Amino acid sequence: MLVVEDQARMAELLRRGLREGGFAVDVAVTGEDGAWHARENDYDAIVLDVMLPDTDGFAVLANLRKAKRWAPVLLLTARDAVGDRVRGLDLGADDYLTKPFAFPELLARIRALIRRGASERPAVLAVGDLTMDPARHEVHRGQTPISLTAKEFALLEYFMRRAGEVVTRTDLIEHVWDFAFDGDSNVVEVYVGYLRQKIDRPFGRSSLETVRGAGYRLKDDDASPAAS
Repeated sequence: MLVVEDQARMAELLRRGLREGGFAVDVAVTGEDGAWHARENDYDAIVLDVMLPDTDGFAVLANLRKAKRWAPVLLLTARDAVGDRVRGLDLGADDYLTKPFAFPELLARIRALIRRGASERPAVLAVGDLTMDPARHEVHRGQTPISLTAKEFALLEYFMRRAGEVVTRTDLIEHVWDFAFDGDSNVVEVYVGYLRQKIDRPFGRSSLETVRGAGYRLKDDDASPAAS
């Protein structure tokens, strides 16, 4: 377990409490030191403070994910703004706690992260040369930026996080719209059409395909010409 926390009293509290909870603990007091430890060691989890003396936890987290270090990260922050929490999750954090917090809750959250294990959570999604940065709200095909509406962006993000998988219309309604959606039943087809007009057809691609009787699938279609 790695703790990245610059306040001596909080760092010692975390070290002692986590050790009593059965964890071996390393402590780093700067972002640079924490990033070095995280790159050099395979930790079961990382507790990362957002406010650090040399940088912030967001930068440390972004650098770790860029370096393909996927240990689960729990952010600690004194900030309670929704934007800060969203930013951390978009950069690849797994969970967060706002200071002050109850230590039993911290332990419970860490145990849950460890049970889940490390898995790839890149800050930038990529399917072939189609890329998406959720934090920056940017989409590119190669070097060409693509402008999407909020709903188109949400739909494409869902597809990109499940690239290569068949996604049903029900899945899309429930996750991109909501369970209570009772609008036009053709809304998915309409928005899939919008996406194709923006991410595929201008580039001669056919990456967003219809799987007859099942749903849709986003695939890597770097070299294939678009269907006529």
